[in-house]
Amino acid sequence: MTFRFAAAALLCAFLCACTVTRIDRGSYIADTSHHATSADSRVRFLVMHYTEIGEAGSIEVLTGPDVSVHYVVPDAPAAEKGEPVIYQLVPEEKRAWHAGVSEWQGTTELNAASIGIENVNLGPLDTPEGRTWQPYPGAQVDALVRLSKDIVTRYRIPPTRVVGHSDIAPQRKIDPGPLFPWRTLYEAGVGAWPDEADVARHLAGRDPKAPTDVKALQDKLHRYGYAVATDGLLDDKTRHVISAFQMHFRPRDYAGDADAESDAIAAALLDKYFR
Repeated sequence: MTFRFAAAALLCAFLCACTVTRIDRGSYIADTSHHATSADSRVRFLVMHYTEIGEAGSIEVLTGPDVSVHYVVPDAPAAEKGEPVIYQLVPEEKRAWHAGVSEWQGTTELNAASIGIENVNLGPLDTPEGRTWQPYPGAQVDALVRLSKDIVTRYRIPPTRVVGHSDIAPQRKIDPGPLFPWRTLYEAGVGAWPDEADVARHLAGRDPKAPTDVKALQDKLHRYGYAVATDGLLDDKTRHVISAFQMHFRPRDYAGDADAESDAIAAALLDKYFR
C-alpha cells in the first residue's frame, strides 16, 4: 500500500466515523442515514418593514411578546472590520411574527414562509405642511442590500417574492413606505423592477394619468401576486391595493387611482417575470 493510498484510506475512515446517522433524543433514536429528495426550504418570501420608532425602542418591542422579526437593520449601523452590524433576533429556520394576516401569490400566513427584515425608520411624518417620510440613509441601505442579497441567494427567492408589508397586507399596512430603496435593491440583484422600455410600450402614447379599465388592472395585480378582487369596482379595498403597488413601483404618486401608467407598469412586470 502506497503512502498516498494509505493516507486516503485513513481520511475516509475518519470521515465515516465522524458521520452521525443516529441521534439520541432521549426517548428515541433518530436514524438520519436516509435523505428524502422531495423537500424544500421553509423560506420562500422576503418581507420588508419599517419600525416607526428608534433603534432602542425597536429592539425592545421586537424582543418582547406578540411580535418579532428575523433581522433589524439600524439606521446608522455600527461597523466591525469594515462591515455593518445587523441585529438577528430570530434564527432563519424559525418563524417570526412579523407579517400578520397576509397573502401573496396565493400563499396566506406569510409568517410561516418568509424571512422578515425591519428597518429602523420613523416612516410617515405628519407636519403642518403635510405628510413627509423619513429617508433611508446610505449606510442603512448598504447594510440592507448586503443582507437581502445574501438571503435571496441562499434561498433562491425569486424577484417577485421580495415584497413589502404593504404588498402582502395592503388593507392595513403602508410600510416600508414610498422612500424605500426598491430600485437600488433591484440593481443589486434583489427583487423586481419593470423595464422602462416595456412600460412605454404598454403605455402606447396614453396620458399616464388617464383612467384605465379597473378590472383589467385588478386582473394584472392579481396575477402579479396581490390579494385583490377582480370585479371591476374601484372601491376602497382596490384603491389600497393599487396604492401599495404604486408605492412599490411608482412612489412619486401613490394616490390609488387606476391610471394608465399603473396599468402599463403592471403589464411590464408580468411580461418580464411571468411569461
